[in-house]
Amino acid sequence: MPNIKSAIKRVKTSQKRNAHNSAMKSAMRTAVKKFEAAVANGDSNAKELLAAAVKHLDKAASRGLIHKNAANRKKARLMKKFHSVNA
Repeated sequence: MPNIKSAIKRVKTSQKRNAHNSAMKSAMRTAVKKFEAAVANGDSNAKELLAAAVKHLDKAASRGLIHKNAANRKKARLMKKFHSVNA
């Protein structure tokens, strides 16, 4: 643990942000997995789960948790899965 007051604060804030970012990233991954499971099972609520997954991906990209191109690539792959099942 640092001795300097500003360094102590930096450690505390970075731990807090790390916990928040981890939770956001986990929620994003969970939303994507729920959608993929729904598509695999042929659930009727896949469209709502797709919207939720896209929302989580967009939020993660806008906050810098993942790169925006990575988010767009993941969204494109989810859309492709959705349209292949519903075509």
